[in-house]
Amino acid sequence: MAGPRPRVEYLAGFCCPLGGLAAGKPRVLCHGAEIFLSTGSELVYVYDREGRLLIAVYKFPGQVWHLELLTLRRVLYVLCARSGIYCLSLDQTTRSVTQDEDGGDDQDSEDGQVSEPPVPVIPVDPDSCVLPDTSLHAFTVLDDALVTLALGPTQWKMQLFERPSPGEDPRPGGQIGEVELSTCTPPAESQGESVAPRFLPVLCCASPPGSRTPLGHSWSSGGVTLEGALFGLLFGADAALLESPVVLCGLPDGQLCCVIVKTLVTSTSAPGDPKALVKILHHLEEPVVFIGALRTEPLAEDVEDVHCDCLVALGHHGRTLAIKASWDEAGHLVPELREYSIPGPVLCAACDRSSRVYHSTSAGLRVVDLAQEGSPLDPMEHDGAPGSLPALLYPDSLGVCSLATLCVSSGEPEGGAELLALSAKGRLMICHLDPHNEAPQPSRVTSAKAGQKIKQLLSGIGTVSERVSSLKKAVDQRDKALTCLNEVMNVSCALLSSREGPRPISCTISTAWSRLQLQDVLMATCLLENSSSFSLDRGWALCVQVLRSSRALDLDSAGSAITYTIPVDQLGPGGRREVTLPLGPGEDGALDLPVTVSCALFYSLREVVGRALAPRDPFKDPPSAEDTPVVLPEQDGVCLPLSEHTVDMLQGLRFPSLGVPHTEALGPAKDPIHTFLGTCRMPGSQPAGPESLRAKYLPPSVATIKVSAELLRAALGDSHAGMSLGCATLQWLLTENPAADIVKAQALSSVQGVAPDGTDVHLIIREVTVTDLCPAGPIQATEIQVESSSLANMCRAHHAIVRRLQRLVVEQAARGSSPPDLRLQYLHQMQANHETLLREVQMLRDRLCTEDEASSCATAQRLLQVYRRLRSPSLLLL
Repeated sequence: MAGPRPRVEYLAGFCCPLGGLAAGKPRVLCHGAEIFLSTGSELVYVYDREGRLLIAVYKFPGQVWHLELLTLRRVLYVLCARSGIYCLSLDQTTRSVTQDEDGGDDQDSEDGQVSEPPVPVIPVDPDSCVLPDTSLHAFTVLDDALVTLALGPTQWKMQLFERPSPGEDPRPGGQIGEVELSTCTPPAESQGESVAPRFLPVLCCASPPGSRTPLGHSWSSGGVTLEGALFGLLFGADAALLESPVVLCGLPDGQLCCVIVKTLVTSTSAPGDPKALVKILHHLEEPVVFIGALRTEPLAEDVEDVHCDCLVALGHHGRTLAIKASWDEAGHLVPELREYSIPGPVLCAACDRSSRVYHSTSAGLRVVDLAQEGSPLDPMEHDGAPGSLPALLYPDSLGVCSLATLCVSSGEPEGGAELLALSAKGRLMICHLDPHNEAPQPSRVTSAKAGQKIKQLLSGIGTVSERVSSLKKAVDQRDKALTCLNEVMNVSCALLSSREGPRPISCTISTAWSRLQLQDVLMATCLLENSSSFSLDRGWALCVQVLRSSRALDLDSAGSAITYTIPVDQLGPGGRREVTLPLGPGEDGALDLPVTVSCALFYSLREVVGRALAPRDPFKDPPSAEDTPVVLPEQDGVCLPLSEHTVDMLQGLRFPSLGVPHTEALGPAKDPIHTFLGTCRMPGSQPAGPESLRAKYLPPSVATIKVSAELLRAALGDSHAGMSLGCATLQWLLTENPAADIVKAQALSSVQGVAPDGTDVHLIIREVTVTDLCPAGPIQATEIQVESSSLANMCRAHHAIVRRLQRLVVEQAARGSSPPDLRLQYLHQMQANHETLLREVQMLRDRLCTEDEASSCATAQRLLQVYRRLRSPSLLLL
């Protein structure tokens, strides 16, 4: 469609954010020479078009979301965000300010921007708030009523209030009607404050032809009068017979519905089904940004009243709905509904008294004509019956910049239009569309123009094809992401619901010594088994954390941790995956036990969800801060713990004397100079290292633990039947060591092993009798003794034995086992003896800090003796 070319006249500029005005919030209205506008901030401006000056600025307590002007009463209604509706009487509060010529020239500068209002800012009196309500999102004013739309917790709610007559208190009377619309998703909250919605609902009041001018509104303020046929087809016979105005509502979710005002009033006195009061006309499946009406059929010469014969609704992404009364083949009057797609995003729109719809996109101002005409290639070709809507719409660019809001001025010329608009950069302008200035159009399209149009259509087809391909790729990626997330949810539920008993996905950890580059290395083997019916596909990883610290069991200690991440690719049901990792020694040649090995399954959401959120339609509006997906942090994902295993000294011992494979201790790599000096030593001479000197001159460190024989037999059960209790206990202690089978085969009750640093560790199991503890007689017990020339290794082995015995005692206590009667006086005496030894230890340690080197030797000797007594208590585990 070739439309008239506009003549743009800039009036003034207003402050706007750096990125321009956001669509949906700014408003501009016109009545005579006065222009009322809001940029979406808390200010409302009154501009004199004839004098080219700003005559008033009103400041509200929050963002201004909507304006309604009642021209007959000169009343301006303003919706303030999270505050309510304010009413301003323009005759009483408008204040004019005279400016010199310089001031006027500054205001109409080339860029059209002014940093501050040139007139005093008038704070709006809080008493002007006629309807305080923080949940209001839209409203419209009738002659005798005020219609509001509020956002509830789960639904939109339309309310009808009685509006006072002229000269009375402007505050609405009581509520005379209420109905709930469709369900909604409330806006997100940030730090306790509501976030301003990106899209606001749209309200439009439609009246039948027999009623008065739409509710005292000007043409630009939003009331429309529909033809009787279209009004009856859309809203039913009840609305037509009652001659009731109808409120059309377009919601951010794309729903277009209507409510008959008079039935809403009567619903309070005769309540019925609330759903019957709301009629859903259509669903655009995208936010509704405009509802209006226009005239597509030419009027007869003797007709003066202009009644609209077509209802139009526009969505944010360009989906357009047109509804018109038409005749079917049988001659019956039926509603004709057509959906179109125009380039988006639609920022604002307006209809004139003819058949044109003006809409602004990020690329500029466009116009479409809904009058039935021939196609661009053949003006004589018609599609559909006479009076029907066109099959396609051809938007025509008007060469005007992108607009934040616009309205059609009431002073439009005959057959043309005058648009009052506010650009995205905050410039107030008037666009004159005069049909008399356009060049005469040929009756038929020339071949050159037809060829150009064909090229444009082919280009549009290619663009649509690229868009479809891009959208299909995005949909496929999101479908794949949803499938993967569903699999993740299934695996997570299966693991989290089976905390007791066998787990569908498990990870078993075992240890063994191996030789790498002439050095003994303790290796951990993690066996991942999938016994579930789900498959672990791409995106899953096995995370193994190794906590190397002598205090690995202390949760408050800060140990040295290394995490290994191994991708799990296609581990189906029944599959296994084995991973082997080194535990030590480290670079310093030392292996501090215990070492804690933790296994977990990890699924990265960044790889799947992040990729699905990234694609977007390049033909839609550019991404903004409000709709850009939140960037996922690197660590975001699903972590499912599988198992935790502690490798202690009993698992790290090697037994070369028993012939266990891979147990000959090579030890850490030695210094070549020390190796050379060792080979040069005379035959028969003794080594002079610190280890040999400690073993020669100092007695071995010893620790003992006594355990009730009854407790051990109950814990070991029938699995160790046919062997002595000492042999069964030693085998139980070395269960996770490769030497356990040899101990069982040789029926050993004592064994000498080698620690990771090469020092000997001797384990001795004896059967003893404990007297003076039980009044019923002696108690048979088993004594576990640990000997080593290294105090550190002895403590590590002692700690490993105590940890196993603690777990054994807890398990037997859970089974309801109870200890025999004991002599409490004997227990109190043993406790007192231990407290005396602990106090002596503290005293000796304090003395070591103050004595000289000669005196501290005896103190140290005494301290070692006290420690030896503490490591061999007389207590018995029952």
